Amino acid sequence: MSSKALRLGTRRSKLARAQSGQVADAVSQVTGRPVELVEITTYGDVSREQLAQIGGTGVFVTALREALLKGEVDFAVHSLKDLPTGQPDELALAAIPQREDPRDVIVARDALKFTDLPRGARIGTGSPRRMAQLNAYARSHGLDIETLPIRGNVDTRIGFVRDGELDAVVLAAAGLNRIGRSDEVTDFLSVDTILPAPGQGALAIECAADNADLIAALGELDDPFTRAAVTAERSLLAALEAGCSAPVGALADLLADGQIVKEMRLRGVVGTTDGSRMVQLSTTGPVPETYDQAMALGRELAAEMLAQGAAGLMGERAL
Repeated sequence: MSSKALRLGTRRSKLARAQSGQVADAVSQVTGRPVELVEITTYGDVSREQLAQIGGTGVFVTALREALLKGEVDFAVHSLKDLPTGQPDELALAAIPQREDPRDVIVARDALKFTDLPRGARIGTGSPRRMAQLNAYARSHGLDIETLPIRGNVDTRIGFVRDGELDAVVLAAAGLNRIGRSDEVTDFLSVDTILPAPGQGALAIECAADNADLIAALGELDDPFTRAAVTAERSLLAALEAGCSAPVGALADLLADGQIVKEMRLRGVVGTTDGSRMVQLSTTGPVPETYDQAMALGRELAAEMLAQGAAGLMGERAL
């Protein structure tokens, strides 16, 4: 492989540049080549509409993929939860590095915890998935909250709390960790309370499928367990025929007996955004050793959820 600089395609946001910069450093270490960031504006970055209204699926990804296909960049970094479940033949998902914290978090006024928010508290989120689960939890625990749709970067969203427009906002722990702002978190939401988006906390490194040398080099950054876990989660999402902005949560984790890993557990949830109806199930199976086994686990749980009426709870289905 030459010593010429590799071009990494990234969105322009502070978070995207931070996580791409971390990947760039890691790629430089394994390849011995410098990496330069090429900033690309996506439709999701310029649109002011709610994600559910513009479809969600691929709005942060398409422009990066087009740059890859045109040869304008050598590889691209995505937040995996933004990536459509269908993989183009011309592109390879070369690496999925070790996952960051997949949990959602609260940033609230007066350093309040979620369960300590006052009656009528206004909570902002851009995610129907978060709305559905927050409202379902509030219904079952007698909390009086109002969830409101918001857009914007981390500064904008936290600004709604600082300015007093909202009592709290919900964000991804991984994003705040990556930009060094985890100290602003006032509460971590347990995955037993709020299941994250499929793939949340993980990054996807994508390049041209015919670039075998680069695929091999980027593959040094791949984490096999993270890949197996997010493959199961995204297989569930695909089998539900749900888009990235549909109210679907999923998380795969390992079940261990002492120091011995026994099984993989996959949990999934689908609900209406008002929290009035939910389908939440889990399944376990052997720790996947192949891509197909991880896919099968996701399809199995999706079939059980569809049998219990999950399809009728999704406002958007990506057919």
